[in-house]
Amino acid sequence: MTERHTTAPAATELPRLTPGPRPRRPHTVLAMSLETRDALREEGAIDLLSETADLDPDLLVTDFADPSAAEALTRAEVLLTHWGCPPLTERALAAMPRLRAVVHAAGSVKHHVTDAVWARGITVSSAAAANALPVAEYTVATILLAGKRILESARAYREQRAAYPLLPYFAGHGNYRRVVGIVGASRTGRRVIELLRPFDFTVLVHDPYLDDAGAALLGARSVGLDELTRRSHVVSIHAPQLPETHHMFDARRLGLLPDGATLINTARGSLVDTEALITHLTSGRIHAVLDVTDPEVLPAESPLYRLPNVLLTPHIAGSLGSELGRMADYAAAEISRYARGLPFAHSVGPQDLARTA
Repeated sequence: MTERHTTAPAATELPRLTPGPRPRRPHTVLAMSLETRDALREEGAIDLLSETADLDPDLLVTDFADPSAAEALTRAEVLLTHWGCPPLTERALAAMPRLRAVVHAAGSVKHHVTDAVWARGITVSSAAAANALPVAEYTVATILLAGKRILESARAYREQRAAYPLLPYFAGHGNYRRVVGIVGASRTGRRVIELLRPFDFTVLVHDPYLDDAGAALLGARSVGLDELTRRSHVVSIHAPQLPETHHMFDARRLGLLPDGATLINTARGSLVDTEALITHLTSGRIHAVLDVTDPEVLPAESPLYRLPNVLLTPHIAGSLGSELGRMADYAAAEISRYARGLPFAHSVGPQDLARTA
């Protein structure tokens, strides 16, 4: 269930370019959506990438069969990808005979890296470690807000516009000595645990690839998934989307959540049975923070839009705005390493995809 873990830098640290003589600038082509390229340009990330790569920021490939991109793709040594990159099929790769590396300035590569990439011996890097940081920050913020019952208290204050008895209202809530369950010791899950250390929480973690000693090093206790669900006041999901994790929170497991518990999902919507979750939420027994859903986007008539015990956000936990610059920093550092003949610091291989998001 866990992602292949490489120790991510602390939130205040950025990858550093290797000191020494200025390396060559490999010919690099941008492959992503127009919206993504423009967002990167707005944050100054394209300028940073241009310092380490020989790229034309105005040349954007959204279709590898586009004749106007043929000459640039023929010369491409590095493909800099991001959200909206088309699939790198065998046919697409045939147009890039010199391609040696794919540097993904975002998280998962599953959407565009195919078996043909590995068959060609092309190396792949991902900025998933950078994207994990804002997801973890969002998660910790919502954990703390869930303990304060922000949705209910804000709604009650708005409706009553008068003082109401705080102590009876908040009985059984708060953030002192609460149990937080982390499902998946992924990059994000580990960062969440790290960020929770200053608080007075008991942290449980479930991950089939994490033993008791590994959990203890993180500052958590390893338990089975059902036990974690039964004991936790807040359960936060950080597992990858795999066949074995589909609907891991089904009607039975959702029923194990204590009354008043909060389920947080910033991973993938398919990990939770949406209809079963709606049933539990409609009863008012539990609460939910949902940054991802199944389907995504939900139909307009979905009760999740209007239920008072649901915080529903449109997949904003990951990198947005200035946070795109962090992922670009990672990508620039990887291109610099490639240019110097060094291995990627954040490489991805075919063996990793069976355990990553």
